[in-house]
Amino acid sequence: MSAPTVILGSGIVGLSTAYYLSRSGSTKPQDIYLVDPIPKLFQCSSGLAGGFLAADWFAPSVASLGTLSFKLHKELADQNDGAKRWGYSQSTGISLSQDAEDAVGGSGEDWLRDGTSRAQAAGQKPALGANGPAWLKRAEGATMEVISRDGSTGQIDPWRFCQFLLDECLKKGVQLHQPAKAISVSRDESGQLNGVRISKDGQEAELPCTRLVIAAGAWSPRVFTTLFPKTAARIPIAHLAGHSLLVKNPFYSGEAEDTSCHAVFATDTLGFSPEIFSRAGGEVFLAGLNSTMIPLPELATEAKIVPESMTQLKDCAAAMIGNVQGKDLEVMREALCFRPVTSSGRPIVARIPDAKLGTGLKTKSGAQGGVYMAAGHGAWGIAQAPGTGLCLAELMEGRDTSANIKALTLP
Repeated sequence: MSAPTVILGSGIVGLSTAYYLSRSGSTKPQDIYLVDPIPKLFQCSSGLAGGFLAADWFAPSVASLGTLSFKLHKELADQNDGAKRWGYSQSTGISLSQDAEDAVGGSGEDWLRDGTSRAQAAGQKPALGANGPAWLKRAEGATMEVISRDGSTGQIDPWRFCQFLLDECLKKGVQLHQPAKAISVSRDESGQLNGVRISKDGQEAELPCTRLVIAAGAWSPRVFTTLFPKTAARIPIAHLAGHSLLVKNPFYSGEAEDTSCHAVFATDTLGFSPEIFSRAGGEVFLAGLNSTMIPLPELATEAKIVPESMTQLKDCAAAMIGNVQGKDLEVMREALCFRPVTSSGRPIVARIPDAKLGTGLKTKSGAQGGVYMAAGHGAWGIAQAPGTGLCLAELMEGRDTSANIKALTLP
């Protein structure tokens, strides 16, 4: 019997969950409800992130999920012309040291929090020497090393990928309520979860729900405490703000499509460790300037860019990205988004025990009920989303999961 399922959050993780759940054959797509409060979708990490993919750059607890996701990204691209529709391409990972010091080292787990280079996560260096992309400036004495094996890293435009997932879900019959905010949960006479109350266009309505998924990224703890105000459980997800800059590749002609993409991870430059991703179609994405001090807004669309941070990014772009015949770089987009991070570096992809919901609320057993969470992926949300969605769909329907997610429970 199909169980009515409400998914709170229509970013890449929520959409991936709805996508695979609607194709399982066990849940009717019409019984899946996507709910998101923002007036325009994909205005946070799901649409504004770099879109870098990796097969094996993950800690052991997440390695299985990362490998599965990388495989699913390729399958989705192969089956749906992803190269054209969302810029899916293989990529080459490069570690760039501007001061001739080794950029690779450390455990690979603390780079995001400490502001060091993500090149640490690549582990062993498979090759020495790199010509690098044409657009990359090299300071005198700088060294480059290839840190990805052939076929082990990739690149997408996450905004276009999310749009694909949403279109496919809606075509299947999944119902979208947006902008709409979940304000409370309802229970039947026996105290079991049977609905979610939402506010939409100034009106309140109730969606049937025996399975509830919280996939609201950095906002997931707020959503959880709003719906379960008497809970004693703590959701160990914090937010990390990150500015980014999207510019046109000055060496892209468009005459002959160049699908070679590069991911450049640099040591400290102008006060932070830049990450620069070139995409098919002539875009170059620059990020790496992160902060824990910027408050999380009520909605992602209310994020306010810090001018000084954007100036810092533009100075970095001018220092690291070449130009043609003295032309200034053409800025396509400035952005600020918030990533959900955990102190352990592990996302939460699990069913939340009824005992942690508070006030005696129960959920139906097995595949007919449950409150689930899928959040806390840090900078790997785009890379790990398809596997997260598939595993969560399998978990909800009582099937064996395609990746080992036993370590990704709520602490």
